[in-house]
Amino acid sequence: MSFRPLHDRVVVRRVDSEEKSAGGIIIPDTAKEKPSEGIVEAVGPGARDDSGKIIPPDVKVGDRILFGKWSGTEVKLNGQDLLIMKESDIMGVITA
Repeated sequence: MSFRPLHDRVVVRRVDSEEKSAGGIIIPDTAKEKPSEGIVEAVGPGARDDSGKIIPPDVKVGDRILFGKWSGTEVKLNGQDLLIMKESDIMGVITA
């Protein structure tokens, strides 16, 4: 099954967080904070402005992004845990 987001929505897969702290302590799953970094899996066509013209999104599939801690809606598609969020919830794109 494939999924195509509508308007200015983006599908994001979270990037796994480290399992050890900086001091080498192993952090159990229950104490881990969910990472606010992810990879864009799918992008909608864009939002419409007041005149009805489509504004293309700034992100593309494969971009590594940062988003807010409480951003998006968690969904499970094809056995994967994903987030669906508006493009405005994305804080920025991480570049190498």
